Amino acid sequence: MRFIEALKLRSKLLFLFILVTLGLILVSIMGAINMNAMKKNIDSLYFGSLVPVTELNDILQIYNGELPSIIYKAKSDDISSSQISSQINNSIEIIEKKWKSYQGHFKRDEELQYVEYVFLEITSINEYFSKIVKLSEKGTVLKNISSDILEKKILHIHTIIKKLIKYEVDIAKYERKKFLYSYNAIIKEVAFILFVVIFGILVISFYVFKSIQSDQTKLEISTKKLKLANKKLENASYTDSLTSLHNRRYFNFIYDKELKRAKRENKFITYMMLDIDFFKQYNDTYGHIEGDYALKSVAKVLQDLLKRPSDYVFRLGGEEFGVLLSDTDEKNSSLIAQNICDSVRAREIKHEGSKVNEFLTISVGVVCCIADQSLNEEYLITRADEMLYEAKNSGRDKYLLTTDVSKFKEVA
Repeated sequence: MRFIEALKLRSKLLFLFILVTLGLILVSIMGAINMNAMKKNIDSLYFGSLVPVTELNDILQIYNGELPSIIYKAKSDDISSSQISSQINNSIEIIEKKWKSYQGHFKRDEELQYVEYVFLEITSINEYFSKIVKLSEKGTVLKNISSDILEKKILHIHTIIKKLIKYEVDIAKYERKKFLYSYNAIIKEVAFILFVVIFGILVISFYVFKSIQSDQTKLEISTKKLKLANKKLENASYTDSLTSLHNRRYFNFIYDKELKRAKRENKFITYMMLDIDFFKQYNDTYGHIEGDYALKSVAKVLQDLLKRPSDYVFRLGGEEFGVLLSDTDEKNSSLIAQNICDSVRAREIKHEGSKVNEFLTISVGVVCCIADQSLNEEYLITRADEMLYEAKNSGRDKYLLTTDVSKFKEVA
């Protein structure tokens, strides 16, 4: 294997690629040949045996159900003469069509005689029902039709068709047994070929990878450093520097993604818009440094309460925050919103400029609904904003929740 050590990295990888490709081509050719043989067995099993069973069962169902039902209705004078003729003729037509289809399948020599016998019996009982149609068309009263004769004929045809069905099922079992035997043999052959090919590839690949290991290690180290730098850069671009929450840019990215997923899975989606009450007055009273502390405090409340992987918290700008919850129903959404309001108030951040409480409070607008394809993402945000506006106008330090997203759907 010294010639491999002398090859450059690109040549080594090309050599490995050619080796793997040739191995896969060999496996593919062998697999295609054997799978084609398996396909013939499957065709014989299902299309040669199971489909005819379905057709025979359909015929049997008509004889056992539809035709006797029509006769008994005729005997009770529950249907008209034209209905009798139409329904019986339609049933006979379906039987003949199903039987013709059944006869069109491959038949073995040993079953042809019994198939012909069944055909004669089907023809005979169909003639019996056709005579009833003619009697009905002549205006003959059908209540005198013998129920015993009808039941005997139905029982007779039921017995001979059941026997034919049993034969077809037995053939299916026999074909399946042959198929499994052939299948197992093919599997063993393919497994052996795969083992030889894979073993050969592994042996040669060991020397190939050993020779490029040092180069690969350097490349991996460089790649990891680059990924780490990119990850830090990406996190910085998606994170609010003051609160460490996701920023509006990340909201624009994740909101569309989560809404599409909720629509696809037809699950609940909840969006909250939160706003600190009288935050301008707070800044005017305590200054921007304390204002930043208040924003961090609210962010800490949200981070402590919303810890599921599917819970997303954003600082959208200024004193405005957003919360996106997946698979959270109306009851739990209400509980979360109330906990947010209570937890912010419980931090007892003094706010002399507030008109609703001596401490810092927050108002929340909530929309919770099951997402479907008619739900518009912009309307969901608009409804949350409307709920926030109503919460502020009705006293603040509270949440208002709606599940009504029908306005957009009606327009759509």
